[in-house]
Amino acid sequence: MFVRITADSALRSNSLRDLGMTSESNALVSLSEFSYKKGTEIYGEKEPAEYVYQVKSGAVRSYKLLSDGRRQIGAFHLTGDIFGLANGAEHRFTTEAIVDTTVRLVRRQSLEIVAESDALVAKNLLSMTTNNLQHAEDHMLLLGRKTSLERVAAFLLEMDKRLTASGVIALPMSRRDIADYLGLTLETVSRALSRLHDLGILGFVGNTQRQIILLDRNQLASLDLQP
Repeated sequence: MFVRITADSALRSNSLRDLGMTSESNALVSLSEFSYKKGTEIYGEKEPAEYVYQVKSGAVRSYKLLSDGRRQIGAFHLTGDIFGLANGAEHRFTTEAIVDTTVRLVRRQSLEIVAESDALVAKNLLSMTTNNLQHAEDHMLLLGRKTSLERVAAFLLEMDKRLTASGVIALPMSRRDIADYLGLTLETVSRALSRLHDLGILGFVGNTQRQIILLDRNQLASLDLQP
């Protein structure tokens, strides 16, 4: 299911620093790295929430299968993002590697033990939880928008902030992923992207059209998006 990457002593001693949790307690927490092939499950829904993860490279989708068989993607985790910090004993979502991905992971129990005596680690854990809650609220608002064009535009603005390099948004996820994240059909997402292209707001690079150039960010943000 995965290939383990051997962690050297420097990696172990700097684990919390690598997770953005600089602290004198670094040496008390061991960090491991694993690589996952595209489409490989990292953890499943209802599995024990024993680890906290960070994307070192690649991208991860977090999703739940609904009772009618549809897939609802709750979040995309990109390089540097931390995920898997559950508020219970089990994971509520399944996560998969969108592309070949390497993640860091640390035992949740180890973090909690260190947090009991280290105020900085405790503060960072609270910050992670707060960020996850904020994302869930933002996603709920996104799904509540009336038009498909509004949802796609908001998604592109989110990815622009998180992914842009040299003015190009290189999307690791497919249009099907985007549709399942926005609560839309694949065809609806494609039509919305085509309309934004026709309006001169974005351009495509390459045959897959996963590389997008935002030609007019202001118009994308302020466009009067009607049904």
